Amino acid sequence: MSIPDIQNQPDNRKLTIDKVGVKGIRYPIMVEDRAKGTQHSVADLNIYVELPHHRRGTHMSRFIEVLNRYHTEAFIGKLEAFLMELRSTMKAEAAYVDIKFPYFITKKAPISRISSLLSYDCSFNASYKDEFKLWIGVSVPVTTLCPCSKEISEYGAHNQRSQITIQVCYNEFVWLEELIALAESHASCEIYSLLKRPDEKFVTEKAYQNPKFVEDIVREITQELKKDSRITGFYVESENYESIHNHSAYAMICKA
Repeated sequence: MSIPDIQNQPDNRKLTIDKVGVKGIRYPIMVEDRAKGTQHSVADLNIYVELPHHRRGTHMSRFIEVLNRYHTEAFIGKLEAFLMELRSTMKAEAAYVDIKFPYFITKKAPISRISSLLSYDCSFNASYKDEFKLWIGVSVPVTTLCPCSKEISEYGAHNQRSQITIQVCYNEFVWLEELIALAESHASCEIYSLLKRPDEKFVTEKAYQNPKFVEDIVREITQELKKDSRITGFYVESENYESIHNHSAYAMICKA
């Protein structure tokens, strides 16, 4: 018995669809870890192809079939091959994948030196149309202290949790850990999962001695990225979840 292939029916509306595919796939992946070689994580993936105007639909199951052949390897090094195979399998001109995953780094508290794990939200965004393009990104939680508040107040200054996001395109390998360290070095202070009282005293005083606006952060990080010959494009964002307002403060610089 022949089963009809409805997706492969012709379409006469003459409209190419830029992206068609599957979203919200939760899947185990392996990524490169600078300290340990590799790290296993669980990612949320969106996978798409371009659908030509003459085809009614795409075969959604084939996205998963191709993914099944790659997730057990260090994924960032296989993304170009993954997208090339996806294009071939789907008979598409372009293929795309967005990958978001938690990445864990062991951090030692600044004074007690007690170790604990801290999670960072990381991403790979890759495409293959005329050529392969890859952006890698990190979102780094930090502490910032307001320079204005420190200057005008007699007894202290307000600080807040903040998020620094860096995305880069490169021509030579860049570690996620490098981007995380870059973000943390330009905050008022790093964040740690575990702090004893001497550690808490240290981070409080360090933040107070190192006030930063969101504008300061994105400018300082941009200066660093511009000096790195490996980086061909970048987005830098800083967002303060304000402690004395019900809105956030935000700044962004890009060189795409």
